This record gives sequence, C-alpha cells and structure tokens, in this order.
Amino acid sequence: MSYLAVDIGGTKFSMALFRNGAQGLEMVRRESRATDREGGRDWMLARIQDIGSQWQAQAPITAAGIGFGGPVNFATQQVVLSTHVGGWQDFDLPEWFHRTFGAPVLMDNDANVGALGEGLHGAGNGFRPLFYMTLSTGIGGGILTRDGVYRGADSYAGEIGHLNIRPDGPSCLCGSNGCFERMCCGLWLEKDHGRSARELMLDAAFVKDYVVDLARGLKAAVMLLNPERIVIGGGIAKAGPALFDPLRAELRRQVTSWSKARLDVVPAALGDDSVLWGASELARQAEGKGQ
Repeated sequence: MSYLAVDIGGTKFSMALFRNGAQGLEMVRRESRATDREGGRDWMLARIQDIGSQWQAQAPITAAGIGFGGPVNFATQQVVLSTHVGGWQDFDLPEWFHRTFGAPVLMDNDANVGALGEGLHGAGNGFRPLFYMTLSTGIGGGILTRDGVYRGADSYAGEIGHLNIRPDGPSCLCGSNGCFERMCCGLWLEKDHGRSARELMLDAAFVKDYVVDLARGLKAAVMLLNPERIVIGGGIAKAGPALFDPLRAELRRQVTSWSKARLDVVPAALGDDSVLWGASELARQAEGKGQ
C-alpha cells in the first residue's frame, strides 16, 4: 500500500509517500518546495502532478490525503477560503487529485491534519483531548478526542487564529481587529517588525513581550477544552526552549488562579512533517471508505 500525503501551506508545499512496513507506517519519499505566489494554484498543481507521477511510476498510489492551509468544509471536501495564496476557493482539489492519480482522497484543514499526525505519531500520542496549534505563516488549531478529530457543526472548530485577543488592535485579513493570527503569526511578525520570525525568536526581549499575546490565545483553548496536552507545530515552534520556557511561565500567570487545569505545552515532535503524517492517516481513511 502506498499513500500520497500532501501539505499545502502559505509559504511552501510538501509531499511524502508512505508505505506499510515491518515497523508500521513508514515515510519512504519526501519533497518540499517554496510556494511561487505569482504562479499560484496552477504552478503548484503542476509541481504536485510532476512529483506524484514520478513516484506513481515506481509503485501505484493506493490513496491520498491533503492538509490544506485554510478553512476546509470536511463534509463537502471543499476549500472554503485561502487568504495567503489565491486561486483555491471553489476549486475541487480532491477531484483533481482523484482524476490525476486515480486514487481515493480526503482533505482537511492543515491544523486538523497536524493534530492527527502529532496525536497518532508524535508528541500527542496517548494524550486526549489534544489541542494542536500550528504557529507559522498563519495560526490554526485542531482538536483530537478519543473519537477522532472534532470539527464542529460546520468544520470550523479549532479556528483559534481568529479569536480577538486585542479588540483595539490592527486590522486582520479576516476583516476583524487584533486577531490571534494578526498579532502572532509569521506573516504579520515580519511585516510589523521588519525581521523574520526566526530572527525575532532569537531576541529574548522581543519574545518576552510576544508570549503575552501568545498566551492570551492559548488561554482560550485551556479554558474551553481543558486539553490533556497542547502541541505547537509550525516554523515558529522550532525556536524551542527560547520560546516555550517563557510561554509556559506566562500561560501559568494568565490562567485563572483558581483553575487547576493542566498546562502541558510542548513543541511538535514531527517538526515539519506533522501534517504529512496526518495526511497519511487521511489517506488510509479514504482507502477504507473508497472515496
């Protein structure tokens, strides 16, 4: 069995091929490319087709799973919105995959898919409920229970990036003000401060201020969900202890004093591959349902 896993993000896309091996599911191939914003959707689809076809020539693709960097209606398998890269709204991406590779496919928001990956293969393995947050170009959240991903009534559960943490703050791409994503994601950090998120995370004075807003957003997840563990993935999470140590201290300071809710916050164990591992699980679900 060969499963194609795809992670479509705002700054890059990644693909991997998984197979069932002696030790369980194994990643046997992987490719990652920076997103060509000018080339848009058509450029990316051409690259995906080229890479996937090369892999398919060596072994048939049994099923595919997609993690998409934007809201996805899981029930209808449609992209709802892409604010970072245009051209995806109203485009039937799963049908394109099915037509291109001749295999069943399932798609979900990348944060939900990252929650699957970390919850089954990474830092969230055995922890339920699990809240997974991707902290990268944008901010998204995924909720994993013992019954699987919790998506809510309309596939919007976990969209923590658009909580208002500073109602009088700057305008967000969503049309509101002071959203969690607007204050803390990589896209806006670079625009607001003139340095990349990677550089900013090396500045202890900046991080001390930054974690105040970061903890405000996470506090909502703690108080609403009481997760057994919070896993944070995405590029900014790679800062490691320089980010997580002050974040844990600030979160403990902010969370209501009478609350005995656990505050177990850790970086993703799978690094850049959280969504790919989750997409492999989506592919296995697609295979089982014949979608």
